[in-house]
Amino acid sequence: MTRVFSGIQPSGVPTLGNYLGAIRNWVPMQDTHESIFCVVDLHAITVWQDPKELARQTREMAAALIACGLDPKRCTLFIQSHVHAHTRLAWIFNCVARMGWLNRMTQFKDKAGKDREAAGTGLYVYPNLMAADILTYHATLVPVGDDQRQHLELANDIAEKFNHDYGVDFFPRIEPMIQGVAARVMSLRDGTKKMSKSDPSDQSRINLTDNHDTIALKIRRAKTDPEPLPDHVSGLEARPEARNLVGILAAITGTMPENVLREHGGKGFGAFKETLVEALVAHLTPISTEMTRLLDDPGALDAQLRLGADRAEAIASPICAKAEEIVGFLPRR
Repeated sequence: MTRVFSGIQPSGVPTLGNYLGAIRNWVPMQDTHESIFCVVDLHAITVWQDPKELARQTREMAAALIACGLDPKRCTLFIQSHVHAHTRLAWIFNCVARMGWLNRMTQFKDKAGKDREAAGTGLYVYPNLMAADILTYHATLVPVGDDQRQHLELANDIAEKFNHDYGVDFFPRIEPMIQGVAARVMSLRDGTKKMSKSDPSDQSRINLTDNHDTIALKIRRAKTDPEPLPDHVSGLEARPEARNLVGILAAITGTMPENVLREHGGKGFGAFKETLVEALVAHLTPISTEMTRLLDDPGALDAQLRLGADRAEAIASPICAKAEEIVGFLPRR
């Protein structure tokens, strides 16, 4: 089967946006692709992390992935730093990638802000690590959002230059996979901004561990407009908050926005929000319950992650070692 790779940062409890935009779409891949998923703790430290919090959040994210449906027996699930091939290949790619390529990366500009001279070098070169994450498995498909397309293009540039410089056909081309009915879930407080764990307002997002009362309160407080819901999707074009809530209900119930509006068009937001609360609670409660069960037995969870790391290393290490041989590194005997 075609090999798929993707990772997610351990930056707090996943949000509804993380779930609908990425994690949920990974689950069916376990049956159609050779699936490799990891918690990218190496990427997390491109900005300062409290060590104890990083360890806690890494385990928490792993539990969330399993609770959402990733089965360690059907996919390879592990912690990024547990497989050293990632950093070994990343150094080679640091030497292959060109400064001009990295200077064009818009995410660095966005994250570093105006004071770029004070930003850590890890934040600058982390696209090279992302390329290593994928290519050390010779993965050819990566499920990503539109905001990561530029980094995949860079990964392909790196692979192509490596192959050209060393006269080999070693690293394959990577293709993005854009999936999901609600690939971009927006803030509950501002429909023009993406739902984010970094938003200072917890009211802007639904966390996978939110209980019934919290979900109900957040949805009832979610920003809307005074007009009733339209009968057709075209009526949502200039209404970002309404479009967001309709998209969430469509995604969580496995239907299309057109079908949601066919049932709720012409109605006010009061009744619609109650329907949305019921759907969210029904879908997310089992996930929250399973996360709690997994985190209550960290030893068992860590054992599953060790097995995943062993499987990942069995794939990654030979590919990385071959890349080092191509470069001319003297092997350790």
